[in-house]
Amino acid sequence: MIGYYVHHHGRGHLHRAVCIARHTGRPVTGLSSLPRPADWPGPWVRLPLDTGGPLTDVTANGRLHWAPVGHDGYRERMRLVADWITRARPSLLVSDVSVEVAGLGRLLGVPVVVAAMRGDRRDPAHTFAYDLARGLLAPWPAELPEPGWPEHWYAKTLHAGAFSRHDDRPRTAGTAPSGGRRRVLVMLGAGGGDIDDTLLAPARRATPDWEWTVLGGGGTWAADPWPPLCAADVVVTHGGQNALAECAAARRPAVVIPQDRPFGEQSATGRALAQGGIALVRASWPTAREWPDILSGAVRLGGAGWARWSYGDGARRAASFLDRLAGSSAEEASWVA
Repeated sequence: MIGYYVHHHGRGHLHRAVCIARHTGRPVTGLSSLPRPADWPGPWVRLPLDTGGPLTDVTANGRLHWAPVGHDGYRERMRLVADWITRARPSLLVSDVSVEVAGLGRLLGVPVVVAAMRGDRRDPAHTFAYDLARGLLAPWPAELPEPGWPEHWYAKTLHAGAFSRHDDRPRTAGTAPSGGRRRVLVMLGAGGGDIDDTLLAPARRATPDWEWTVLGGGGTWAADPWPPLCAADVVVTHGGQNALAECAAARRPAVVIPQDRPFGEQSATGRALAQGGIALVRASWPTAREWPDILSGAVRLGGAGWARWSYGDGARRAASFLDRLAGSSAEEASWVA
C-alpha cells in the first residue's frame, strides 16, 4: 500500500496524484481535505482543514511551514494520518506537499517521497523534508534542473518531466474563428492571480486580429480545458506546474507570465523555460502595445519545444519510481502486529 497526501490548495496537486495513482502497481490511498475525485482508483481519507480561528506560532520558530499551536483542525488532521498509517501499514508515503506530513510519516517509520518544487527550497523546513525523504519527485526534466541543490538531493531525485491528465489524449482542432482571426487562450487557474479585465481589455483592443478567451479567474471555468487548449494558436498562462504541463501536453505556443509565489517558485520555473527556449517568458504583464509582437513571437517559437519539458510518459515514470521505492521499503520493513 502507498499513501498519497494531496494538498488542498488549487487543483494541480490533485491532478498530479490521480495521474500517478492510475499507473502504480500497488494500491494507493489518498489523504486530503479535498473530496475524493470520481476517477480516484483507491481508498480516500478525508481530512479536516487546518485553517481558520486563532493561529499561533504556525512555523514552530521557522522550523516548519504550518503547525499552528492548539488548533483542533490541525491536531485532528495529523491524528487521522497517523491512525491510517498505524492501520494500513503502508510501505511508502508520498507528500504532495506538506513538510509536516512528510515528517510525521517518517517519524512513524514510513519511508517518504516528497514532491519537489521549483524555487529556493533551502530554508530549514524544506531542507528537513528533502533530507529525510527516501526520494524526491521532480515534475520537470533533468536537462533543466533546479540549480543550487545539494548533491544528495539530486542523487535521489526522479526527474519525471512534466505530466498532465491529458497526456494520452489525441490533440484536436476547433472551428476557426470568424474573419480569419487567431485564438489566444488565457489560462488563469482557479485562483486567477492578479490578472483581471483592467489588464485584459487593453490587450484585446491592441490585437484586433486575435480572439481572446479566458479560462479561470473571472472568466469561464472549464472542467475540461483540453478542447480550447488544443484549438489555441497561443496560450497565455502563469508559471504553475499543472498549467504548464497541460500546455506541454497540447504542444501549444505559450507566453508564460510567472506569478509571485513563496520561495520564488514560478519565477524559477520561468527561468528554466526561457533557458530551454520552450516558451516566451515575461516577468510581468506586458503593456497593450507590446502584445502584437509578443503573440507573433510566440507563434514563431512554436510549441515543439514542450517535448523537452514533457516526455509524454511522466506519470508512468513517477508511478514506477514509487513502486520501486515501495518494494524496497516492504522488503526492509519489520512491522510488528
